[in-house]
Parts: sequence; structure tokens; C-alpha cells
Amino acid sequence: MGGDEKAVLYTYWRSSCSWRVRIALQYAGLEVEYRPVHLVRDGGEQLKTEYSGTNPMQQVPTFVMNGNRITQSMAIMEYINEIKPSANLLPKDPATRAKVRMICEIINSGIQPIQNLSVMKMYSQIQEVKMAWSKFWIDKGFQALEKELEKTAGSRCVGDEVSLADCCLVPQVYNANRFSVDMSKYPVISRINANLEKLAQFQAAHPSQQVDCPE
Repeated sequence: MGGDEKAVLYTYWRSSCSWRVRIALQYAGLEVEYRPVHLVRDGGEQLKTEYSGTNPMQQVPTFVMNGNRITQSMAIMEYINEIKPSANLLPKDPATRAKVRMICEIINSGIQPIQNLSVMKMYSQIQEVKMAWSKFWIDKGFQALEKELEKTAGSRCVGDEVSLADCCLVPQVYNANRFSVDMSKYPVISRINANLEKLAQFQAAHPSQQVDCPE
């Protein structure tokens, strides 16, 4: 990286948005300092003044490199892919690239935000109710995602090459399992996820491997 300063990722071990960025960073081979932001402790460190100045949305992840501060996981991942094209996480063909972005946004815009921690807390303070809410919306989103992947997938979400879509898929399947979604209804999603979990880059980015993962 020459004279470039070491990049920083503000992250939380179980945040699916942080997780997808960590996968992209593994493919880019960027040396990164991970700075945990605990989303639950003391009411949520992301809500404190110290972090709000870094990310006014009070969310993770936030990526900082060479004086550039970027929030929102899709913007971060696309930036990583552009500065490290060897990561090869977006196809060069425009139509195929659009399909990757389509799968990303089904997850990023259509599924994940509705079962986000802040949304669940606003909806209910009762754990069982929050669990049922998240399960419902993930299930609904996966019904659509399964149909799209039937058309686009090979061994990966789009064809046989790892892309940003795969970076988004694995964390969302983890969430589906957390909220007791019946994954037997989604054989394509399950098959792709099982393929991806075998890859070293995905294993290194897993929540269990993060510095802030509870023992």
C-alpha cells in the first residue's frame, strides 16, 4: 500500500453489515485495524457522542482510510473493490454486475433493515415478539431471494465467482438461523451458503473469529 495509512473498520462482531464488509476486506487483502463498537453495552456505544461524530447514523460499519470516511456497507464494499480490483467482487459484464447488485439490494434494502436491532427495539420490548417479527420478514424476503437465485446461481449467488452478493448472503443466513427460520424451504440459499462457508476468507470474517466476540 506504499505510503497509505492503515485502514480502520468500526465494527461489531455480530453485525451483518459489518460482517459483509469484513468478507470483502479479506478478498481485497487490505490490512485493517478493527475497532469494535458494542451495540448493546451501556445502551449501545453507537449512540454515544464519541461515535456519533464518526457516523451520524449511529450505525456500524464505518470505514476510514487515508482521511476518507465512508459509511453504509454497500458503499464501503464497492470502494474496497475499486481500490483493490484484484478482489474481483463485481463482474465486468454490465448485466451480470447488475444481477449481483440486485441480489445485494434484496438483502441490504429488502430484508436486513427490517430486522435491524433499532427497528426491533422500536417495534417491541418483548423478546418473543421481536423474534417473531424478524423471523416473519426474513422468511418473506427469502421467498423472493430463493426465486431470484434459482435463475442466477451457480455455486455462488451469481454464477460461480464470489461477488458482493455472496458477502451479503452469508451473514443474512446466519441471522435467519438466529431467528429460527426454516431453512429447509430454501435449498438454493442453503446450498450456496454451505459452499461459501468452506472458503477461508468467509471463515476469517465470521463473528466467532472477531476480537470482540464473547468467549
